Amino acid sequence: MVVVTLHREKCIGCNYCAELAPAQFVMSKKDGKSVLLGSENKKGFHTLRSPDDEIHEPSEQAAKACPVNIINVKIK
Repeated sequence: MVVVTLHREKCIGCNYCAELAPAQFVMSKKDGKSVLLGSENKKGFHTLRSPDDEIHEPSEQAAKACPVNIINVKIK
């Protein structure tokens, strides 16, 4: 199980996550911030739980590239 968390309120809209992990992230046309696809929002933290281990590497690359460190990736 891969768990990806995005603290969307602190997103600066750099687009790195959407470039590195396009299956998980897109940029909102409304506010220019990242959207974690298929996630649940709880108090500004968007969390995606996926049994697909193939999303781990691109999500991890997106987390490392994020200049404001608002993406967290864990394997459970």
